[in-house]
Amino acid sequence: MSWNPTLDPDCPTGDSVDAIETVIVPRARDLGGFEVRRALPAPRRQMVGPFIFFDQMGPAEFVTGQGIDVRPHPHIGLATVTYLHRGAIHHRDSLGTDQWIEPGAVNLMVAGHGITHSERMDGAARQQPQSLFGIQSWIALPKGAEDREAAFIHAPKGDLPMLEGEGKQVRLIMGDAYGERAPVETPSEMFYLDAVLAPFAALPLPDNHEDRGAYVLEGEVEIAGQVFEKGKMVVFRPGDRVSMKAGAWGARVMLLGGATMEGDRYIWWNFVASSKERIEEAKEAWRAGDWQNGRFQLPPGDDAEFIPLPDR
Repeated sequence: MSWNPTLDPDCPTGDSVDAIETVIVPRARDLGGFEVRRALPAPRRQMVGPFIFFDQMGPAEFVTGQGIDVRPHPHIGLATVTYLHRGAIHHRDSLGTDQWIEPGAVNLMVAGHGITHSERMDGAARQQPQSLFGIQSWIALPKGAEDREAAFIHAPKGDLPMLEGEGKQVRLIMGDAYGERAPVETPSEMFYLDAVLAPFAALPLPDNHEDRGAYVLEGEVEIAGQVFEKGKMVVFRPGDRVSMKAGAWGARVMLLGGATMEGDRYIWWNFVASSKERIEEAKEAWRAGDWQNGRFQLPPGDDAEFIPLPDR
């Protein structure tokens, strides 16, 4: 679809507008063969809207016979969103889902009361070199949905709204923004965008959401008179009209946010909950290992191993 001309950025961008609440510098971690950069949660910001976890995976290159192997592990109280720019990941979960995650597609796994899944680069893909570059994020579920049934929703790249024009290519991954809505139903009010900007192209932030952030994936952008290079997350003050402009080499930016959650969340390992009691119950259920009748089951087709409960 064409870019909406009413969205031309006409808001102030000079030093007189202090629209930036905080800047997050992600923590880098080597996972053995590739690097992950974690922006959320951060010391000064646990969440941006419902987004409580935000990891940049790669970019990484794997030689023939290598790739990631994340063994089956559990989640509660959250929804995962895996969005790739390069590469492919084989997702299996305890619902029986068997789905290859590919660039540009949406893969939303709602954990609710409990789900187990694995993520691998396996099979025929290992017979040749592989690349991996993308974002994995978690969305905290509202209190009323923490114990809902688990679900997995896949939407191919071609089903997602694309706004184009004036040096901008903006794919709406989830939620609503700029008068459009993505096809995947979300647990709460939110937006998630993948924006590719030509050199010096300008993009206004969606103004219909309370909490908003931007993660610079490639290149650099100018916001309110300040320049932010790749690997920085910028969190904005609620209500301010603000625009960003790409630098001389263009930019790729992930925009995210939504309604502020009703209170903080506890995070332990792969569990997110509004109370410590929920975390403890999930820990005991995973430790028990009753895969046939317990709270957690292992994914069909990938049930020969699993990640044990951390000793902490």
